[in-house]
Amino acid sequence: MFRQNFVASLWLATLFILVGCSGNTLPVVHLQGKTMGTTYNVKYVVAEQGEINGLQEQIDLRLAQINKLMSTYDPTSELSRFNQNRFTDPVTLSKETSAVIAEALRLGELSNGVLDITVGPLVNLWGFGPNKRPERTPDNETISAVREYVGLDKIKLNGTTLKKLHPMVYVDLSTIAKGYGVDEVVAILEDNGLKNYLVEIGGEMRVSGHRGNGKEWLIAIEKPVSNERNVQRIVSIGEHAIATSGDYRNFYEQDGVRYSHLIDPRTGKPIQHNLVSVTVVDKSSMTADGLATAFNVIGWNEAKALAEEYKLAVYLIRKNAGEFEEYASEEFNRIVEMHD
Repeated sequence: MFRQNFVASLWLATLFILVGCSGNTLPVVHLQGKTMGTTYNVKYVVAEQGEINGLQEQIDLRLAQINKLMSTYDPTSELSRFNQNRFTDPVTLSKETSAVIAEALRLGELSNGVLDITVGPLVNLWGFGPNKRPERTPDNETISAVREYVGLDKIKLNGTTLKKLHPMVYVDLSTIAKGYGVDEVVAILEDNGLKNYLVEIGGEMRVSGHRGNGKEWLIAIEKPVSNERNVQRIVSIGEHAIATSGDYRNFYEQDGVRYSHLIDPRTGKPIQHNLVSVTVVDKSSMTADGLATAFNVIGWNEAKALAEEYKLAVYLIRKNAGEFEEYASEEFNRIVEMHD
């Protein structure tokens, strides 16, 4: 299981699967289960090869392996053992964990330090981790003390060797690990010769091909409102992954002030801007997963600027004067229009 803090927020902005069984010319197999503190769904179209015996067992085994490497709930996982180590000696990690950390660091640099896999202690401080909500909001002195061991500059990765530069550093891969899990399940499907599939873990999704009737998979982006579930926009994305992050359900109010679960590591405090939902489309679910959360923390203007600078497929929604305002990057429109 993975920590359900702000870096695991994507289940709050669920991407609904609209597949419609009626009229399918080919049957669709649906596999589902539990992993990483959430659920997974796998749908694949049965063609000449028929149903694949043992496929769910392969998926469950791989997801269990990932959990054993990267979970922060399992005290015996590889990542937990690294976090429990209160020394600054280099630690050799598996290739899988190292690869996920390397991508998190790359995306952290791209997002100007906002995608921060060491931010967990600040999330806990504000009451969005396993700790209860604080009776009083943290003061600046307390925040500064925790920030002494938060930041991407507090760890150094060299190949498969990870080193803490402060003994209290705590690494949490929840921002990106579910997306990695999706990519790994996709690899299993493709190794078994499947070309038409949908894979989803906790809202992170990747699709390929068609949904049995020759038409591409349809995905609905949720309207960012806290009191109902409704659709903002329906898209087809071809052979891509899609991830959405929002802050409109996981928050609390204290003394008339709203505190979001999204913590900006640059300030050590919850975000205060009006960007309420970010959707990212990418070839990699791991990348889409991390960027969606990072851009939701960054805010409207900086997210737009980075999307344009790096030619990223990004769809933003903000609350402006009581109304929702949308922005779709050029790359997002190109992918969606290609598959309409």
